[in-house]
Amino acid sequence: QVQLVESGGGLVHPGGSLRLSCAASAPPFHYYTIGWFRETPGKGREGLACIGKDGNTVYKDSLKGRFTISRDNTKKLAYLQMDNLTPEDTARYYCAVEGTGYICTDGIYSNLYDYWGQGTQVTVSS
Repeated sequence: QVQLVESGGGLVHPGGSLRLSCAASAPPFHYYTIGWFRETPGKGREGLACIGKDGNTVYKDSLKGRFTISRDNTKKLAYLQMDNLTPEDTARYYCAVEGTGYICTDGIYSNLYDYWGQGTQVTVSS
């Protein structure tokens, strides 16, 4: 069973930046698709970004240019760099993995992912 742990969340002022990390406990990490999602009571779950086995990336259109997904297969880590944050970005952020590595094509769909972390809270406030 794959276990994922998110870190890097916290309180940040509008316009600030955070880098979230996702650590995987088990191999084969390099085969996975990695996705980042966020949840709020009002909006539910949103897919933010994914990165496939071959490095292909897909972003939610409204976030492209502010958020950047990356992975380090040697360290078994994935990252979400978030810049120019606004209060609308306040949410609990989750990473997730899918085992084929090939589903990051035209969107970020939560029902395609197999394992999820517990999330890390991001609060953007003055």
